[in-house]
Amino acid sequence: MKSLHDVIKRPIITERTTDMMADKKYVFEVPMKANKTEIKQAIEKVFGVKVEAVNTIRVAAKPKRYGKYAGYTSEWKKAIVKLTADSKELEFYEGI
Repeated sequence: MKSLHDVIKRPIITERTTDMMADKKYVFEVPMKANKTEIKQAIEKVFGVKVEAVNTIRVAAKPKRYGKYAGYTSEWKKAIVKLTADSKELEFYEGI
């Protein structure tokens, strides 16, 4: 990976992921080639927290139609990051 900010594309904020924040779990979209070690190092350096575990999930492409045109959405990867109990919460999630 080129940079730490290239490993973390964007946070995934849904109703389910906001419920996971009570357990100090945060969800991010990451590149398909990123591995758990790279994700852990990027989160620890960018946010200044300690990561306990990283789980990754490949989200499969889904068929979509728009009128007579048919195709697929893009395949992507997400990471569920669990912070240690003594870590602070992430700043950009505080207003949610």
